[in-house]
Amino acid sequence: MVKAAPLPDPISASAREVEWRISDAPVAYEHALAEMEARVRAISETNERELVWLLEHPPLYTAGTSADEKDLLSPDRFPVFKTGRGGQYTYHGPGQRVGYVMLDLKKRGPDVRRFVTDLERWLIATLAEFNVTGELREGRVGVWVRRPDLGIGREDKIAAIGVRIRKWVTFHGISLNVDPTLDHFSGIVPCGISQYGVTSLADLGITATMQDVDVAMKKTFDDIFGAD
Repeated sequence: MVKAAPLPDPISASAREVEWRISDAPVAYEHALAEMEARVRAISETNERELVWLLEHPPLYTAGTSADEKDLLSPDRFPVFKTGRGGQYTYHGPGQRVGYVMLDLKKRGPDVRRFVTDLERWLIATLAEFNVTGELREGRVGVWVRRPDLGIGREDKIAAIGVRIRKWVTFHGISLNVDPTLDHFSGIVPCGISQYGVTSLADLGITATMQDVDVAMKKTFDDIFGAD
């Protein structure tokens, strides 16, 4: 009797098949949503390749499913988009690397908590490539950095997470502040948290191009999402 060959590990096999797309010019939010919707449907229905899409948006605010209208402080400052991702209000704009992550959790393991944890690990590992220590905080979404230079106990947010999952395929994803205009965040209460500030790699004194960040994100993504 011929012994059947073992099936490939679902996580590592999927990681090798992930397509990476990098958009050099800012992408309109409506266009990005339509592209994500189409790709998620194709992954679910026709076994299309998974996709990680790195891009920037023109200045805009997005409202997640938990957004409170009182947290939109300047409703006329930039376009505001309601979106199906989890979370509250956030800002996207030039100088911020947005990563839209479209993965098939049926292949990788249908575990939403693990997926979100891996996104957090991905961001923290990316920051570590620039010698920045990113940390998580109980009750506060996203990735945070300590700012002893600004006062005892000061912490600022440097990266955000907001995801949606449909038929076990993920979309939306993460955003990392490389060198955005930080004042643009003042038109909202980011993620409903008013007691803390927002920072970026540039604000921390890190000179890094978007291309530098992309290289780090690709390397650390493979380390985390491609691991057995």
